[in-house]
Amino acid sequence: MLLFFQQFVIFAQDQKVADSLVKIYKTKKLNNSKKMELLRNLSFNESNNLELSLKYAEELIALSKAEKNYLYLYRGYSQKGNKNRIIGNFNIALDSYFKSIDAAAKAQYVSGEGMSYMCIADVYSTMGSKENAELYYDKAIKILRKTTNRLSLATALLNAGDEYSKNLKFNLALNYFNEAGEIFKNENYLTGIAYTLGNKGMVFAKKGNDVLAIKNISEAISILEKQEDYYGISDYLLYMSDIYFKRKEWGTALDYAKRSLDIAQKQGLKDQVQKSSLMLSELFQQVGNIPESFIYYKKYITYRDSVKNLEEVEKMGNLRTNFEVSKKQAEVDLMIQQKRTQKIIAISSIVSLVLVFFLAVGLFRRYRFIKKTNIIIEAERKRSDTLLLNILPEETALELKESGKVVAKRFESVTVLFTDFEGFTQYSENLAPENLVESIDYYFSKFDAIIEKFDLEKIKTSGDSYMCAGGLPFETDDHAHKMINAAQEILDFVTESYINNPLQQTRFKIRIGINTGPVVAGVVGTKKFAYDIWGDTVNIASRMETNSIPGKINISENTYQFIKDFFECEYRGEVDVKNRGMMKMYFVNNSKVV
Repeated sequence: MLLFFQQFVIFAQDQKVADSLVKIYKTKKLNNSKKMELLRNLSFNESNNLELSLKYAEELIALSKAEKNYLYLYRGYSQKGNKNRIIGNFNIALDSYFKSIDAAAKAQYVSGEGMSYMCIADVYSTMGSKENAELYYDKAIKILRKTTNRLSLATALLNAGDEYSKNLKFNLALNYFNEAGEIFKNENYLTGIAYTLGNKGMVFAKKGNDVLAIKNISEAISILEKQEDYYGISDYLLYMSDIYFKRKEWGTALDYAKRSLDIAQKQGLKDQVQKSSLMLSELFQQVGNIPESFIYYKKYITYRDSVKNLEEVEKMGNLRTNFEVSKKQAEVDLMIQQKRTQKIIAISSIVSLVLVFFLAVGLFRRYRFIKKTNIIIEAERKRSDTLLLNILPEETALELKESGKVVAKRFESVTVLFTDFEGFTQYSENLAPENLVESIDYYFSKFDAIIEKFDLEKIKTSGDSYMCAGGLPFETDDHAHKMINAAQEILDFVTESYINNPLQQTRFKIRIGINTGPVVAGVVGTKKFAYDIWGDTVNIASRMETNSIPGKINISENTYQFIKDFFECEYRGEVDVKNRGMMKMYFVNNSKVV
């Protein structure tokens, strides 16, 4: 389990302090350093309104630049980085922390440089970039050891230890935790002591020493309950559940997992809700309560973030590159300046040659790095385009990339198909979640291949229902014929699988319904895009599937008029349809029937 102790500012935020300081701020009587100190306190203590806190930080940055006060410039960028990290804007947070390092260096504030390096490491650790995280933790610790800021050093050691634990470097992690614990104990900082104990317990658990793991984590939870640190409590409770899970003590494991989920839900800790739900699903599966396991598995799926923002990752990677390149350029500039101050021509010539050599090597390395980075970025861009094309039709994806939105379009003639497995809901209640997903993937993967073969468009799936359409996003005249051919292949595949299914636990019969008519198509959502269609045509197609029978393709009068000269159909007569009244329906004859 990953847990970061990211509070390098020891004094707690206080909204009441911010509210009282606003009155002074509104008087506009303070200037220079007094106003900068006021803005720093306002930005730090404003906890109810993060946008307002960021506004104070930006104002502090602007005033510090104007006054050339680099200490407060460092503090402004630090506050900007902290707030953006809280709301998940990691690229802006990293950029702010890098700038805070430069400001701290100019202010000769060594402790500030160390704390900024630690914050950068925390962000990279959250992103899962372990090499960058370890690199910046080492920089932070080396710098902070030179200062008297013991609590910040202890925090850096604690966070670095957690990163090394995550990377399975257990002995190094324990060394860091022990050193951090001694500092926190000497400073009487209870929260730090709790996190040190808890993280040591997590390492002991990974090494198989359950006795020490339970002892340390229990002590950590006891301290954090008094501190009302709910994130830490929830995470450590979940780790206790995992320990008892491995020992097959299901009852105790369930109690800890439920306590973790209850705290996470009350405090709005989405990441913890996801982890606790998955643990409960696995526990209920182990005790044989499959329906309860399925309920928690669905909660886990709801909270799981399955899409990574490649653009944000690319920006974050570039931030580190730009920072290192700027540092290298600063070193080169310093060397050039030193060369100009040399009085002896011979020495100046030697220095010049050395500078040229190192500059050439640096530029060559920079060229190779940029080239390698561009290759990675291009690969990620292609991957992003491929993901988008898997979600949206090509024309729609292109429109979204070019204009940032998709205009809904009306199509006068489209054929819509719905499928549904007989008895799926009842069957799924007695099937493990992973087997259920494997079963659906087996059928729908083949459906996707058939739909692609006939140049049709998959719209969406919902549970065991599969929906596709023909005649969009490009209008065609033969969409109804292609849909009937595709439906027959789907039916043949399901029929064959019913007899000879490699997944012995999943054998279904299928109902298929088809209708033809006008629809409106477009993209819904602003983050997780979904291409969808609407209209009466879609509703009738769904009714065709509902009123079909297993092993049959049921079509409407509209579709029948399009395909009657090409396929043999059986008239069913008029069928009473819910909310529609009497409607003519036809079965399309097929080669195989279960």
